[in-house]
Amino acid sequence: MKMRILIAMGALAVATAYAQDRMPQMPADKMTDVQKKVVADIVAGPRGSFVGPFVVLLRSPELEDRVQKVGEYLRYKAAIGRRNTEFVILLTARSWSQQFEWGQHAPIAEKEGIQREKIAAIADGRRPPNMTDEEDMLYNFAQELLNNKTVSQPTFDRVKAKFGEPGVVDLTGLMGYYTTLAMIMNVAQTPGEDGAPRLPVFPRQ
Repeated sequence: MKMRILIAMGALAVATAYAQDRMPQMPADKMTDVQKKVVADIVAGPRGSFVGPFVVLLRSPELEDRVQKVGEYLRYKAAIGRRNTEFVILLTARSWSQQFEWGQHAPIAEKEGIQREKIAAIADGRRPPNMTDEEDMLYNFAQELLNNKTVSQPTFDRVKAKFGEPGVVDLTGLMGYYTTLAMIMNVAQTPGEDGAPRLPVFPRQ
């Protein structure tokens, strides 16, 4: 039984390594005017580039336009603050083993002040050591929501006391948004960027 599991894990690792990008960047001359406008709007915004999930979402430009505006708020203006936002994005990316998301946000998280040892622990699927009070409550909230599909009353009350009801809603929305992007990229088999940090295929528990 153990050998069969190891063989299956190895096969999945190989399949992941050689997966082809199902929805790559579209040539500009193949885009509609609506698609070109969406691209221009995203590049002109705070992201400054058109990569990853937005490449995939361009196949449905109206959805992309709406989704990216929600994401712009959640990433840059969520009530829990930028540093905490990046911490939660990493937890969400790890839960979906989303390489592009991780590669983009692990360096940003470090720039926001999250220690490398904590980022490495999240990558390995471990509880980060020496978390701050805010990191601890956000980690508990995220893990409960991801694993139990809800959060306990003590966890809810702790986050609410710190960030208020807007913070609870923004935190939940942030996880939902990055889950959506992760699902879209996992279906499209969007590759991580060359040279970007990568997640272990099978995190240690």
